[in-house]
Amino acid sequence: MKVLKGLAESLDMTLSDLIEGMALHSFENKPAFSEETLEKIKQLKSVYDLDWTSQDSHRFKEDSE
Repeated sequence: MKVLKGLAESLDMTLSDLIEGMALHSFENKPAFSEETLEKIKQLKSVYDLDWTSQDSHRFKEDSE
């Protein structure tokens, strides 16, 4: 969430608008971000020491599982 919040701030948009845009692009199987924005995401991930990828999401479990 920190990366998403930072990205929304850097793009001068609300977090909810960023997430909505990501979802809409995803529904159409289109990339949500430009190369410039992907570089900003990379920088933010470094700041927050985050090295997760989409593959990591398959390992997340709910507490009840």
